[in-house]
Amino acid sequence: MTSIQAGARPTTKISPALFAVTVFASAGLVFMVQPMVAKLVLPLLGGSPSVWNTSMAFFQAMLLAGYGYAHLLQRIASARRQAMIHAGALLVAALVLPLRVSELAGPPSSEHPILWLLAVLALSIGAPFAVLSATAPLVQAWHARVFREEGGPEPYVLYAASNLGSLIALLAYPAIFEPTTTLQGQRLGWSLGYLGFVLLMGVLAWRVSRAAFDAPATSAVLAPRAPPASWTRRLAWVALAAVPSSLMLGVTTHLTTDVASAPFLWVVPLALYLTTFIIAFSEKPAIRPEYALILHALAVAACAVMLPFKTANFLVQLAVHLGAFFFTALVCHQRLVSLRPPPERLTEFYLFMSLGGVLGGAFNAFLAPVIFTNVYEYPLMLVLGCLARPWGGRIALWRWFVFIVGIAAAYAAGILVQSQGFDDNVKLMLGIVAVCAVINSPRALLFFALIGAISVAAELVGDRVDTRQSWRSFFGVLRQSEAPIPGVGQVRMLAHGTTMHGAQALNPDYDCRPFTYYALETPIGQVFLAGREKPHPLTIGAVGLGTGAVSVYPRPGDHLTFYEIDPLVQRIATDPKHFTYISNCAEGRIDFVIGDARLTLQNEPKDKFDILLIDAFSSDAVPAHLLTVEAMRGYLDRLKPDGVLILHLSNRNLALAAPAAAVVKAAGGEGLHQIYSHDPNVPHLWASSVEAMIVGKTPEALEPFRADPDWRPADDQGVRPWTDDYTNLPGALYAQLRSRMGWLP
Repeated sequence: MTSIQAGARPTTKISPALFAVTVFASAGLVFMVQPMVAKLVLPLLGGSPSVWNTSMAFFQAMLLAGYGYAHLLQRIASARRQAMIHAGALLVAALVLPLRVSELAGPPSSEHPILWLLAVLALSIGAPFAVLSATAPLVQAWHARVFREEGGPEPYVLYAASNLGSLIALLAYPAIFEPTTTLQGQRLGWSLGYLGFVLLMGVLAWRVSRAAFDAPATSAVLAPRAPPASWTRRLAWVALAAVPSSLMLGVTTHLTTDVASAPFLWVVPLALYLTTFIIAFSEKPAIRPEYALILHALAVAACAVMLPFKTANFLVQLAVHLGAFFFTALVCHQRLVSLRPPPERLTEFYLFMSLGGVLGGAFNAFLAPVIFTNVYEYPLMLVLGCLARPWGGRIALWRWFVFIVGIAAAYAAGILVQSQGFDDNVKLMLGIVAVCAVINSPRALLFFALIGAISVAAELVGDRVDTRQSWRSFFGVLRQSEAPIPGVGQVRMLAHGTTMHGAQALNPDYDCRPFTYYALETPIGQVFLAGREKPHPLTIGAVGLGTGAVSVYPRPGDHLTFYEIDPLVQRIATDPKHFTYISNCAEGRIDFVIGDARLTLQNEPKDKFDILLIDAFSSDAVPAHLLTVEAMRGYLDRLKPDGVLILHLSNRNLALAAPAAAVVKAAGGEGLHQIYSHDPNVPHLWASSVEAMIVGKTPEALEPFRADPDWRPADDQGVRPWTDDYTNLPGALYAQLRSRMGWLP
């Protein structure tokens, strides 16, 4: 290859479009595979939202590895050698294809879920993902060398093209691929797409290597024309990338806790995150920085006030939280772009930016669950993101006055709620703080302090319960609280996220009476009371432990086994310091099996259970893999011929009855459905409203319940049954919203 001097033009013309198409394609593959792989491993860990957070932290680490690899390649003078090395890396990484969950890490572990998940991800997708991730900085570096003359195209614009490809792939997955194709088809399609990209990358590498710009390493062409960035600036790159990365996982956890841990909800914050990169790295941004700062101030102030009120309207919460996240990320990324170095230093810039993404994701996935007993990392990053705003100069005296008024209002809100509870005066105080924050938004430090004050005050006055203790594990946040109930006395409750998982009266007259979903009046109670009439000992299985209230139903001689994925729940339910259903009230034999119920039930013999309760769908993260045709066939196989399966389908945000009925029909079962509404005249928590479905292998198994008019034949409403290859949680969410609002088509 002929060497030329600095300033000479390459002899081989390469269209800038080829660079753009290559980074677009690689980004599409990178971000298509993330929800796909997470969905593959999700059923193995009980559908926990932490699966996505841990997966995202892993993917960010692989992104950092890819950027580091691209940065090191720039030390090789010859573009041809760079191309050959990269082509070899792509081919070696292809050895793990077709895409699948590797079995080399062994079976899933409930005791060490993070380590198991990281090992599986590394073995299954680590190498292809890291090599694909190197494409954006590597191709931009090649672009900078090919078009190095003054006035040439700006290589940073390719990063916007990369993120556009990522965004399209993310939106296409839940909108097109997830609801219309099977996982098998998705896995094979992505694997073929990877091989197609190898060919595309080979074409670009060949064209670049043909360009006559391979000057010696001492040439001015390869010598950086820009001085190294200071460590202060490098740390700024890291911080400005870390806050949006952490915030993305924080808002994802906040939202998926109340609906379902599923790709269709994961991709929304990630898509917004990528959109902020597209806007920030565009030559003509769709949202100018000065407008972004105004919208950021309004959105963050509203979000800080609303954050503790988790039972507010879901669509309102969705808009406010996503808006605050989007504009915080946009402000951080626009500030990041304003600090970018010249193109000669772009691989270093991307390396430190990726390091920030890893640190932000790792903080949420690994550190926060250890140091916090609640999801405090989310509001913390909302507050820290305010420091990305312009700091300005001298602060006028009147701004200090506004600041003091805001702090005083926040303090007053806390005092008022302690003395008179949450009322309009408290709302007024919080509103005053928000207004003061927006007024002072041009001054980063004052805005930061006021948003922090709102966050603390709102936490004090939010949806208040007397929380006595809280715990956090990989599977979520558990809270033990107490409240007085008229006619009953003090009642102790256990909640997972915002969903009640059981309650027990402390009054000895009622301490062995099941409350909430498990009360005698509910569909669950009806089935267990009917079982107590049988003359022979019962074998009972219950998926989901909660407080252990179900343990009061078995008689002496009956055998109940709880299948629970979270070891922490078992420790709480069996400790008399917290709940005594199991320790003091249970009469039959009680056993526990820890692990995902879909897997652990497979180890049980066929025709074992008289009653099998699947109580996992009212929880905060709906494990859809427990409601598929394959799962249903497994349940029915383990029922006795006259046994009854109970599906507890109560859920605030998902309409699960029609999919469940379709699954039962496809699996060859017979189902009856009941919606029980609690009596408003009885004490709170005495019995909760419950939606349930009972299933038998044959119509005769359900004969004892047909005389009750509350039990009606299950109606699938024409819904396609869910399978291990196909689930439609977006459809269940839409159906629930339509039933509530009425005006939706």
